Amino acid sequence: MLAVHLKRHTWDPEALFSPWLFAIARNKLIDALRRRGRRVFGNIDDFAETIASEPVAETVPASELIAHVQGLPGRQRDVLQSITLESVSIKATAKKFAMSEGAVRVALHRGLTNLAAKLRKE
Repeated sequence: MLAVHLKRHTWDPEALFSPWLFAIARNKLIDALRRRGRRVFGNIDDFAETIASEPVAETVPASELIAHVQGLPGRQRDVLQSITLESVSIKATAKKFAMSEGAVRVALHRGLTNLAAKLRKE
């Protein structure tokens, strides 16, 4: 009712009242659903039998993976090595290579995409 009261200035007296009222109610419902989000909570015990319990075996030897990383373009390779192998943050990597943080994120994404594409070919 408060929302209707606050929006009373938007109602056209010559128009029908119910569509205006329903639009306000619909928008309030949408706002409430957005605030709640799409989270679905379930008991993990219900899925214990379907979740894999053993770690997945490594499919690509480390030496082969390093060779693929070395085949990436310079910036992508440097950023990928800095963040994934040396565990340096994006901010520190940006400072290290005199790049913006956005450029580091783009180079990391492109490097990972190129690496994945190379590994899929094999």
